[in-house]
Amino acid sequence: MSDSSSPQPQPGKPGGAGQYARPESGALVLCGARLADGRTVDVRLGGGRIEAVGTAGSLAPQGARVDLAGYLLLPAPAEPHAHCDTALTADSDGPASGSPEDVQRRTTEAALLQLGHGATASRSHVRIGDVQGLRSLEAVLQARRSLRGLADLAAVAVPRVLTGVAGADGLAMLRDAVKMGASVIGGCPDLDPDPAGYVETVLELAGEHGCPVDLHTDGDDPARLARFAAMSGGLRPGVALGPCAGMARMPRSVAARVAEQLAAAGVAVVCLPQGDCTGLERYGSRVSRPAPVRLLRAAGVRVAAGSGALRDVANPVGRGDPLEAAYLLASLGEATPEAAYETVSSAARATLSLPEVRVEAGFPAELLAVRGERIAGVLSLAYSRIVIHRGRVVARTSAVREYCDSAAEVALELPRQSQR
Repeated sequence: MSDSSSPQPQPGKPGGAGQYARPESGALVLCGARLADGRTVDVRLGGGRIEAVGTAGSLAPQGARVDLAGYLLLPAPAEPHAHCDTALTADSDGPASGSPEDVQRRTTEAALLQLGHGATASRSHVRIGDVQGLRSLEAVLQARRSLRGLADLAAVAVPRVLTGVAGADGLAMLRDAVKMGASVIGGCPDLDPDPAGYVETVLELAGEHGCPVDLHTDGDDPARLARFAAMSGGLRPGVALGPCAGMARMPRSVAARVAEQLAAAGVAVVCLPQGDCTGLERYGSRVSRPAPVRLLRAAGVRVAAGSGALRDVANPVGRGDPLEAAYLLASLGEATPEAAYETVSSAARATLSLPEVRVEAGFPAELLAVRGERIAGVLSLAYSRIVIHRGRVVARTSAVREYCDSAAEVALELPRQSQR
């Protein structure tokens, strides 16, 4: 199996499946794509949006095309819970470097890995305070600027302690982080001596600046979650909690009551099917099921699924792949394949306050083409992918499976590894 991280332009040649010509006028036609409802269509993109969707062969290419025969075309995923600043550090000899240059490099590489998987937008949680101060955040914001046009990256400022005398510095730094460009206020109330006071402080500051809130919590205390929900209700542009794996360990009746309270308050839950992340600082100390997604969705809670750790101390084999997060939810029985994909696409985008995407005229051209015919199939074997951001192809992964000579290979007409 071979992989290519970026598409190769072939001007003037229609090419085979997945090949494309570089657009000359900004217009691009996706030809012969299969949609989730089973239709095969052509899709014309322009100005960063979907201009038209028609039956296969009905939209004449205007200088640039992508042949998507054999591909399923879907709204692109988004990554609602990343830790790009600590990503790719699992193999470090000793403590990972915290220099701004290394943090920016890791953040950029992690965001591009996620983009290659299909995530055209991501939200990265960045620790502030302690030894690093605001340096990691500054590096992540610099990476965000360098990624413009390839992927959208939002930074979440994550202070450790916010209450009491010890929290004064954290609060001052959090205010500075928002002024620097952190677009989301985060944190981990579980690590503060006064979790409720921590949340109150975050919500107050978020209200002042009109920022979303995204908090880490294991969510194993129903009374605490109920209080968080009561405090958060009505805040716009919204509050998210995650990974809330502790809810899966509650008695079902208790978890159902908490889910209803979260739904009533409009609080979203971001689960991490791959496991915990660096924000909870448990580093492999607990392996559990993700939050009870089916129960939460039944109560009306918006549930998004994130990847969390990407090859760092919390998960040295994390992949940062939204489709794997969806696969895990489906394989655990927490969602149908279609609902699982929604957690990493439409629900994730809504949690990040991004515009809705449908494969219909007028919607943003944020799309993912995956080789396959149905969502269940692409979650199982999602190898070849073409990623479209703001109406242009920004990443491509091509996979080829070959078999050596055998009776089965001849009978089934499988692709050959070599020709003799």
